[in-house]
Amino acid sequence: MQERPRHLLPTETAATLTSAPEPAGEAEAATGIRVSNGRVVEANGNDFVMRGVNHPHAWYTDRTGSLADIKTKDANTVRVVLSSGQHWPMTSISEVSAIIGLCRQNRLICVPEVHDTTGYGEVSGAATLSQAADYWIKVKGALFGQENYVVINIGNEPHGNKGYERWASDTSAAIRKLRSAGFRHAIMVDAPNWGQDHSGTMRNDARRVFEDDPNRNTIFSIHMYGVYENADTVRDYLDFFGRAGLPLVIGEFGDWHTDGNPNEDAIMATAEQLNLGYLGWSWSGNTGGYLDMVHNFNANSLTGWGRRIFTGTDGIAATAKEATIYAGGGISGGTTDGTGGTAPRGYLSA
Repeated sequence: MQERPRHLLPTETAATLTSAPEPAGEAEAATGIRVSNGRVVEANGNDFVMRGVNHPHAWYTDRTGSLADIKTKDANTVRVVLSSGQHWPMTSISEVSAIIGLCRQNRLICVPEVHDTTGYGEVSGAATLSQAADYWIKVKGALFGQENYVVINIGNEPHGNKGYERWASDTSAAIRKLRSAGFRHAIMVDAPNWGQDHSGTMRNDARRVFEDDPNRNTIFSIHMYGVYENADTVRDYLDFFGRAGLPLVIGEFGDWHTDGNPNEDAIMATAEQLNLGYLGWSWSGNTGGYLDMVHNFNANSLTGWGRRIFTGTDGIAATAKEATIYAGGGISGGTTDGTGGTAPRGYLSA
């Protein structure tokens, strides 16, 4: 298959980096948001179906107000682009803590991801999954204790179309590194082949990777662009994970793409039928507005794609259910009142 086109780099860059303290801790049983019988559930055992969007924080660090705007569109989850420092300035521990705080304030589940891994093997200087795991360990002071509110997405699209045969071993090793460092969070892992898994590598090796996680708390993420033009292709892929009893989320998808026209209607309809989460790409800031959901970060100015994903059939407004951890009120003094719980394709420089 021809290599999938990559996102372009916006003009904005991330904020300055700071060092992070590292609290002690040993890997323990899964807590907070977790995997149970092949489903993503909250700590109280209730199903949690992600319905949300991606937000490009690493390139637009002054746009943290977008998290509140995303909530006004009824999203229950936001996947947040961070940087480990290989391609863009490292997202500091203070930034990570602030992002999680804003997600909680706005009653969103937060899925932070390291974007520097995008297209490893084809992109010069891309981060390895091991380097991404090292980053999470550096900023773990902002993450420990947030297991009810945070799912850690180790690295975005961690292999291109070269060397993807290492996906399973590299992914398992990164998960084990995090578990050894004391992370009890649900961990999300992206597929290879620029996230689209056209080779079937994640599909074939997901069981082994899941079993390699000492906590059995790994969620798989497929990105659906041009490979998924056909409704049957969409359903076959999503159905497989359900039949296998493995947790799956559509971590990125759009309404069109330069590598083909993804079938967003089939993606959203099938996700709703199978009770699978989906996170559309992306809120705003793509080069030339490509795949933007709102114009210039203006929540009152939806694009066609924004109208489709937020207010269309099987869209976020119609299907999203807020995490039960937020039941009973919002955040006060940093605690909850609740009882439960790519740009155009990667923003890589042209």
